[in-house]
Amino acid sequence: MHENKEKLDTAIFAGGCFWCMVKPFDSLPGIKKVISGYTGGHVPNPTYEQVCTGETGHTEAVEITYDPKIMPYEKLIEYYWQVTDPTDASGQFQDRGDNYRPVIFYNSDAQKKAAEKSRADLQNSGRFDEPIVTKIEPAKPFYPAEDYHQDFYKKNPLRYSLEESGGREDFIKQHWQN
Repeated sequence: MHENKEKLDTAIFAGGCFWCMVKPFDSLPGIKKVISGYTGGHVPNPTYEQVCTGETGHTEAVEITYDPKIMPYEKLIEYYWQVTDPTDASGQFQDRGDNYRPVIFYNSDAQKKAAEKSRADLQNSGRFDEPIVTKIEPAKPFYPAEDYHQDFYKKNPLRYSLEESGGREDFIKQHWQN
């Protein structure tokens, strides 16, 4: 019996509050799941409260499980640029601090090369007046956030709308919808 098993991969992106990073990827074709969590730090299994202190070294991020045949990694990165501010190294929109910094965490040499090429292409495009400062770093352990953070935009739409009113939507319109 031949089993048709899809080969899935993961991508980890940080771009401000993880609540605001789930919805943009959740409905794309080939996306199997998007998990809010923490990565890049030095404390195992951190809690939200610990990460918020800024002392664990973690950044809020999303881990995206996807089918590369339907959604190639290069397309995910293109989409990532369109939902973050790649010129702001000290946070994203209303979210300030190192735990909100924009980072692409790669899990293979192919992902690293694709991310570096994409960042260089974006820098050379002239789309932004400021330099592209999004970091590209090797993936570190990813710790899923507490249950109440998962699918936040579905569970708490009013609070999600309030968070999203911090400038992300206007930034996207200004830089990508013209």
